[in-house]
Amino acid sequence: MSRYRLQPAPVQEAALLEHCGHARYVWNLAVEQHQHWKPGRKSAPGFAEQCRQLTLARAGFAWLRAGSIVVQQQALKDFAQAMANFFGGTHRRPTWRSRGQGEGFRIVAVKAGDVRCLSRHVGEVKIPKVGWVRFRWSRAVPDAVKSYRVTRDRAGRWHVAFAAIPEAIPAPGTGQMVGVDRGVAVSAALSTGERLKAPGLRGSDRRRLLLLLRRMARAGRGSNRRVKVKAAIAKLKAREVDRRRDWVEKTSTDLARRFDVIVVEDLKIRRMTRSAKGTIERPGSNVGAKAGLNRGILAAAWGQLVQRLEDKAPGRIVKVNPAYTSRRCSACGIVDAKARESQAVFACRSCGYACNADVNAARNIEHAAGHAVSAREGPRVAGPVHREPRPVLLSA
Repeated sequence: MSRYRLQPAPVQEAALLEHCGHARYVWNLAVEQHQHWKPGRKSAPGFAEQCRQLTLARAGFAWLRAGSIVVQQQALKDFAQAMANFFGGTHRRPTWRSRGQGEGFRIVAVKAGDVRCLSRHVGEVKIPKVGWVRFRWSRAVPDAVKSYRVTRDRAGRWHVAFAAIPEAIPAPGTGQMVGVDRGVAVSAALSTGERLKAPGLRGSDRRRLLLLLRRMARAGRGSNRRVKVKAAIAKLKAREVDRRRDWVEKTSTDLARRFDVIVVEDLKIRRMTRSAKGTIERPGSNVGAKAGLNRGILAAAWGQLVQRLEDKAPGRIVKVNPAYTSRRCSACGIVDAKARESQAVFACRSCGYACNADVNAARNIEHAAGHAVSAREGPRVAGPVHREPRPVLLSA
């Protein structure tokens, strides 16, 4: 997806919001139909049946008929794909869409003349029942665009994303391999010794965010003041997301250009960030600490970094088993849980090797790639070598 900043006029923005409302309404109806299904009942309607029902609904309701049939049908198509992903085990079950969250719609069957460049930094895209809407031409639009998606974030910003298969970054051909260890304090540590940190909000932004959160807690529900404060918070959050996305793009591009093979841990991020609150019968422990850890993991963009690496360097990403990578000495291979003196210091009690703990883990990840049969067959890593630490002789 190549995303661009959309710049609609006030009248066009109202029409875009109407498209978003129609897409959200049709999506929620599809969710309701599938939630109504129970064992023993007739199966929920599929995409073809829902399209026939949509035709009847448009004939009976003028406000729905005034909208774009393309927007409404594509909402049903997206729901059908979401259900297929759910039954395939790759995604969660699709849920309700709320106003102001995840607003957007998709347009298909785009013609060659529906996207045009007006000047060096200004382009236009043709949207059904809206007309030509300008967007910032920050880079060339991919050729042969067949569809695009219009979205609106919580900060009120509009974007248009053109569906296109990105071109892979060619390998440098140097034969170099790098291991990448993802963490919270250090977002990405490389086996070369580099330590990278995903940017977030600056000190002034964090203080302003805390102030806004306190104001929102005092504001009454449904008040105009609460709406304004929520909009200000959304702008700060959007700034943080933009910085993190920019860091992911630059870091993944740099790694894809410098190394032939990039080795990462096969982490189950969804399981790692699962809440620890438990249930009423069996409440969890250390819920607040676990919630903070989950926020740190998500802020480090673990999943986004690997996803963009796979997009830019397909076939050159190797995933290995993360077991013992933080406890094994990258110099002698001995596993010792006490060798990690702190979050940042690793000191082997057997051979005396010492370095940054994250860099040591990244080197273990790189070494583990040699034990992997192939990226397709699945990662394999050598088992831990448990030995008694040898005394280290220090010269006077």
